[in-house]
Amino acid sequence: MAKLEELGGDLEDALDRVKVPSYVYDRHGVIRWVNRAGLELVGDVRGRQITSVVAPEETRRAQEAYLKHIYSSEDVEAQVVLLDHEGNRMSVEVSSVCLYRGHHVIGVFGQLSDIHEDDESPPHPHLTPRQAEVLRLLERGRSTDQIAEELHLSIETVRNHIRRLLRALDVHSRLEAVAVGRRMHIGS
Repeated sequence: MAKLEELGGDLEDALDRVKVPSYVYDRHGVIRWVNRAGLELVGDVRGRQITSVVAPEETRRAQEAYLKHIYSSEDVEAQVVLLDHEGNRMSVEVSSVCLYRGHHVIGVFGQLSDIHEDDESPPHPHLTPRQAEVLRLLERGRSTDQIAEELHLSIETVRNHIRRLLRALDVHSRLEAVAVGRRMHIGS
């Protein structure tokens, strides 16, 4: 940072003008800064908890990422569903890194990429939100192990979700479920 300061540039202004939604939250999980692209995406969420901008089913994962940052000093990359300023759902890739003062984590800086809004089509009436999420991941080619890791669930729990998903869609395989999901615009 000292090298950047030597250049005499205003780093905060540059980050504010960059077209990639970016944010900073503090040790308590409170959003302290959002650049212009982030404001356009989620609105003015400064002063709110980081968990307030994610879809309800993502709250636990957001809390786990927060804990990884603050207590393990671990950088995190993950896919997450956010709520925009109008409450619409969108799937994004989040890349976030710890901010340090000395050897202590004082906050987190993150950026969003691969932003695409979820379809506005209604979910299948027989799928739970978690089953719809599992179906979206199956459509993206994820294995049971990958789904378990991404959703922070046990492999057996994911298998149970998949079994129930197959029953709800009245299909016999994952491939059939993906085909039905795409045909009905469920999931992705």
